[in-house]
Amino acid sequence: MKTISTTSNKTGIINVLAKPSTKLLTTWYAEQVVKGNIIASEKVILACKRHLNDLEKAGTEEFPFIFDEELGHRPIQFIEKYCKPSKGNFKQLILQAWQHFILGSLFGWIHKDSGLRRFKEGLIFVGRKNGKTTLISGVSLYGVSKDGENGADIPLLANSMKQARILFDEAKAMIKSSPKLRKRFRPLRDAIHFDKTFSKIEPQASDSEKLDGLNTHIGVFDEIHEYKDYKLINVIKNSRQSRDQPLLIYITTAGYQLDGPLVNYYEQGHDTLNGLIIDERTFYYLAELDDEKEFDQPEMWVKANPNMGVSIKLADMIEDWDKAKRTPQERNDFITKRFNLFVNSSEQAFLDFNTIKKNNKERHEEDFFKVPCIGGYDLSDSEDFTSACLEFPILETGEVFVISHSWVPEKKVLLENEKIDYRGMEKDGLLTIVKSEYINKELIYDWFVEKSQLFQIELITYDPAKAFGLNEALKNYGFQTQIVRQGHLTLGPAVDDVKDRFLDGNIIFNNNRLFRWYVNNVKMVEDRNRNKLPTKQGRYRKIDGFAAFLNAHTEVMKKFVQPAGNGDISFVSINQLLRGVIN
Repeated sequence: MKTISTTSNKTGIINVLAKPSTKLLTTWYAEQVVKGNIIASEKVILACKRHLNDLEKAGTEEFPFIFDEELGHRPIQFIEKYCKPSKGNFKQLILQAWQHFILGSLFGWIHKDSGLRRFKEGLIFVGRKNGKTTLISGVSLYGVSKDGENGADIPLLANSMKQARILFDEAKAMIKSSPKLRKRFRPLRDAIHFDKTFSKIEPQASDSEKLDGLNTHIGVFDEIHEYKDYKLINVIKNSRQSRDQPLLIYITTAGYQLDGPLVNYYEQGHDTLNGLIIDERTFYYLAELDDEKEFDQPEMWVKANPNMGVSIKLADMIEDWDKAKRTPQERNDFITKRFNLFVNSSEQAFLDFNTIKKNNKERHEEDFFKVPCIGGYDLSDSEDFTSACLEFPILETGEVFVISHSWVPEKKVLLENEKIDYRGMEKDGLLTIVKSEYINKELIYDWFVEKSQLFQIELITYDPAKAFGLNEALKNYGFQTQIVRQGHLTLGPAVDDVKDRFLDGNIIFNNNRLFRWYVNNVKMVEDRNRNKLPTKQGRYRKIDGFAAFLNAHTEVMKKFVQPAGNGDISFVSINQLLRGVIN
C-alpha cells in the first residue's frame, strides 16, 4: 500500500494523508482508524466500525443496503476535478481520507433493489478550520449537476442569511475559478442555476420568505449549534417529500446552545453508534477530543481536527491554546470551537454539559406512589414561567427523584421571540400552556392537590415573593408549608449539595428536557459579601424550574442527615462516601 506524504504549499496542492486507491479510500480509512493507525475520536472509531460491520452483512435480507464504491467516489472525483478553494494559494483540491469516508458513505451506500441512497441525513461534527465550507460547497455543486436529479433544489441553510451566504459565496467562487464550471453554471446574486437539470442552489435562513416553496433534494445546514429550535429544520424536512433520495447534511462545530437541535442530534448519534438505538438512515461523523486530559496533549488534537497538517498548522494551534487557556472566556471558546466539546458559555456556569448529561437515569413515577416527598414552587411574574416540583430523597443510594412541571401563558408562546419549543414540551407533558395572558395561582394549587392523591407530600417550600395568597390556600387545604429565604444562608448549602449530587449522577429527572434546560441556564454570581448565588445567564435563559427544585432541596438535603448509633450526625451522600467523610 503506497503512502503519499503531504506536500508543501509551493506545489499548490492540498494533499491526502495516505492514498492506496482512490475508489477504496472510504473503506481504507475505516480500516486504518479501527486498527489505530489513524488517531480518531471514540465516536469516529465507532462510525468506522459501523461501516465495516455493515459491509459484512450488506445485501442480506436483514440488511438490504450495499456499498457501491463507484457511486461513492463520484462526488469526490467531481470536487477534485472541478472545484478549487477560494482562499489560499492552491491549484488543486485533493480531499483527505476522512472526507472520502464522509462523502463515500453518504453517496455510496444504497438500497440493493432500488439503488436509492441509504442515508437520508448526515451529521458532520468537526472543529473549526477543517475545510467544512469548501467541502460542502463542492457537494452542493455536484448535487445540482451530477446527482441524476431534475428540478433539484439545494438550499444552503443557516440561522442567519449572513451565515448562509458564506457557503453560497464559496460555491460561486469555485465556479468563477473554474473555466469548465463557468460554462455550465449560471451564478446570480441570490441563486446558482444549473439549467441542464433545471436545478438551483440558494442561500436560505430561518426568516427567508421563499422557504415554503422549496423542493429540497439536498439540504445543507451550516453551524446548527446556533439553532434554538426546529422551525427551519422542519420546513426543509417537509419540503423533500417529492424527492426519491433526499439528503440533509448538518455540518457544524460544537456550540453553547445546549438545549437546541444539535445536542439532541449529537446524543442520538452517540446512542446509534453505541447500538443503543437502531437508525440505519442517518450517518454520523463526530470528531472531538475524548477527555479533558487531551487538552494538553497536542498529538491528540487531530481527533477533533482531522484536517490537521493541511488547513490547520499544529504549531499555530499550540500557540493559540497557550494564550487562550489563561483567560476563562477565551479558554471556553477554544475548547468549544477547536477541541469541539460542548461547554457552557458562562465562565461562572453552575454545571458543565457533561455533568448534566451524567444524570440520565430514569425511574417510573409509580415507584414513588405514597412515598414521602417535599414540594417546591417558584411563581416569577404572572406573564412568565411558573414552576413547581416534587422531590423524593432515595436514602439508600444518595439519589433524588424529581417531578417537575411548568406553566406559561399562551400570549408568551404566540410571540415566538424566544425560540423555545413550547408546543412540543406541552405535548410531552412537561408544561401547560395557559389560555390566558397570565398564570392563575389556582393552577399550581390544583397541581399540588392532584399530586397529593398519588404522593405523600410532607412539606411545600416556597419563595415568599408574590406567594401569600397561594400559600394561604395550600395551608387551608391541609398542606404544611415552609418559607425559603432567597439568600446565601439558606440557599448556599442547598446549592453545594445539589452540585455534589449532580457530579455523582444522582439527580434523576427522567431526562425532562425542560428541567435540563433550566439547570443549564444557571450561573453563579457573587453577592455583596462575595457569597455565590444562582441566577439566570440572560434574559431568555429561564431558571424557574431549578428555583422550585432548589427551594425543595433546602429541606430534602436534611433527610440525608441522620443520627448514627452514638448520636453523631452522618451525611448520607455518595460524594462524601467516596471522599471518606463518613466514618
